[in-house]
Amino acid sequence: MNPIVPIQKLSTPEELGVSGGSQAQPAGLPFQSLFQEAVDNVKQTDASLNDQVYQMTTGQSDNLHDIYIASQKASLSVDLLVQMRNKVLDSYNEIMRMSV
Repeated sequence: MNPIVPIQKLSTPEELGVSGGSQAQPAGLPFQSLFQEAVDNVKQTDASLNDQVYQMTTGQSDNLHDIYIASQKASLSVDLLVQMRNKVLDSYNEIMRMSV
């Protein structure tokens, strides 16, 4: 049986070394980089799909399964990007509805 451990005191900002307004902003915002990665993923999967469809239509490839898989990947990446956008807009609207 484990002994009961008392709750420890929370650290204050001074103890953590965080200063009020003098802290430098991070190089990139975490959400911004995450959203940019999602956009890049959509571009990459769309380009891959277009390349495979081109190869299929010109007779360079006859693998229909790869085209179907690439199509599903592109569709899912677009759906993910749209859902991310929707969540951001919902969050923004929720913040705008808050009273100060």
